[in-house]
Amino acid sequence: MGNANKLKIFNDPIYGFINLPSEFLFDLIQHPYFQRLRRISQMGLSYLVYPGAHHTRFHHAIGAMHIMHRAVVVLRSKGVTISEEEENGLLSAILLHDIGHGPFSHAMEHSIVPGIDHETISLLFMEQLNEQFEGRLELAITIFKGEYPRKFMLQLISSQLDMDRMDYLKRDSFYTGVAEGNINSDRLIQMMNVVDDVLVIEEKGIYSVEKFLMARRLMYWQVYPHKTSLG
Repeated sequence: MGNANKLKIFNDPIYGFINLPSEFLFDLIQHPYFQRLRRISQMGLSYLVYPGAHHTRFHHAIGAMHIMHRAVVVLRSKGVTISEEEENGLLSAILLHDIGHGPFSHAMEHSIVPGIDHETISLLFMEQLNEQFEGRLELAITIFKGEYPRKFMLQLISSQLDMDRMDYLKRDSFYTGVAEGNINSDRLIQMMNVVDDVLVIEEKGIYSVEKFLMARRLMYWQVYPHKTSLG
C-alpha cells in the first residue's frame, strides 16, 4: 500500500476528469475529517424542492480545488509569479475551506453551535490537520486567515469573484436544473490577472463578470432562499 498511486483522477459531472496535482492533496482528501464531507449536503434541504440536488460538500471542495489549479496555471502564463509552495497553499486552503460545515450545511449552521460560523470551524479543523501533517498546512492557514502579504491569494479563495462561488454556482445550477445559475468559469478564469497585488479581470471579460453577477442574483432569488430549503 505504501507504493499506491496517489495522483488520482476524479470523474466530475461539471468539469470532466479532475487530476490531483499532488500526493499531499490526496492525503488530505483521504483523511476522515475530509471524508465526512461526503455526507454533508451542499444545499441543505433543497433536495425537497429540487430532487436532483443531492450533491455534497465533497463534490464542491474537489471542484473548487480543480478550478483553483486552473487559475494558477492562467496567472503564471501571464507572468504572475506563484511558487510551488504558494500553489500548494492555495490548493490546500480552497480544498479545506468548507470542511467546517455541519449537517445540512447553511440550513443548520447557526443551530448546532450558536454564534459560530462554518469558517471558524473550518479553521479549527485546518489547525488540527496542520498538527497531524507536521506543519504542512502552515501557509494554507496563513492565506485562509488573510495574513499572507500577497493579498490576491485570499481573493482567489474568498472574494466577490472567487473559486468557491464559481464552483457552487455551476454545480448548484447543474444539480437543481436551474439553468439561469450556470456561468462560464473557464472564460472568467482566462480573463484573470494580478495588478499591484490585486486580482483583476481584463476589460474584455466584463460581460462574463456581468453574467456571473446576474446568475448569482437569480440563484439567490429563485433557489437559495426557498422557504422549504430554509426549513
